[in-house]
Amino acid sequence: MAAVKVLVVDDSITMRALFSSALERSNDLVVVGAAANADEAREMIASLRPNVVTLDIEMPGMNGIDFLEEIMTTRPMPVVMLSTLTQKGAEVTMRALELGAVDCFPKPTRATPDEFDKISGKLCKLVATAAKSKVKRYDAEAAAAKAAAVEKATERADMAPSYKWNGGLVAITASMGGGPAVTELLSAWPADCPPTIVLQQLEEGLAVPFASRLNQAIAPEVKLAEDGIALRPGHVYVLAHPDKHGLIDRWPNGSMRLVARDPVNGMRPSADLLLTTVAKAARDKAVGVILSGSGTDGAAGLGAIRQLGGLTLCQDKDSAMVFEASAAAIAKGAVEAQLAIPELARAILNRCEESNLAA
Repeated sequence: MAAVKVLVVDDSITMRALFSSALERSNDLVVVGAAANADEAREMIASLRPNVVTLDIEMPGMNGIDFLEEIMTTRPMPVVMLSTLTQKGAEVTMRALELGAVDCFPKPTRATPDEFDKISGKLCKLVATAAKSKVKRYDAEAAAAKAAAVEKATERADMAPSYKWNGGLVAITASMGGGPAVTELLSAWPADCPPTIVLQQLEEGLAVPFASRLNQAIAPEVKLAEDGIALRPGHVYVLAHPDKHGLIDRWPNGSMRLVARDPVNGMRPSADLLLTTVAKAARDKAVGVILSGSGTDGAAGLGAIRQLGGLTLCQDKDSAMVFEASAAAIAKGAVEAQLAIPELARAILNRCEESNLAA
């Protein structure tokens, strides 16, 4: 199999050298060029045809966000953003994901070979996975129209017929490419939705801006998960603590516990751990969903939900940016149905509505 061709774009000559060196430690990757700005990168993309671009946010001239939007509107391709996780950097990073970046990778705080030694393995795996992702053209007009439609739907939420919840508990997991999918899915949620947990794998510092943007985009109230938080209808709970797992210990009238345990299968928070505890607590009232994401985390937990009579779904291959996590769950026989986002939303809400109680 041919090596993945990578173009590194960063205004710092030191960073270009260090990122190039880190990436070329993988036999699966080859750095075909390094650009200092958008103008150089534009020419290199045309001539070198890389499979993946790593793109710095802060650059002279056209900044990384504007160049990302140009790429995703004119020549969509997998892009991994290189970002700083200050408060300002976190907000910009969220914008990059909305524009279609596959993922964002935090720059080391010190530009030294030792620091890049520590992150090389994770960076190489991320870029290799990004090369297999399915990116879409960014349509600014369509995005604006969708945002306006969601805003109007949110404004009409108080006048909408009351959603009659049947006691179901929804757990949604996502990682690479999952942020936009989560927002699109939950834009269909009524204000009095079933209690919904969203486990989104994020780098440290991104949980607050992710929850804030989600809260602005959907009708239910969005809260960051906290230890002991009660799970109630009309709320979406974002579990994105990189140092804690989320567990559900009882249902109904349940709450979430956050525990500082070792990673499970290399992940924290672990989708497998969350979904398994949802299965044991809610049994046939549990709904487990895997959206776009990498790795195998979530497959075993989804299997536990299905085994105990709950509903298990995943985003279909055509609509998922990264299908790896869903494919792992399908291979284990854990998925009842693969659906596009609109059909996913309908299936979940129907399952949790009073008139659609499980037999």
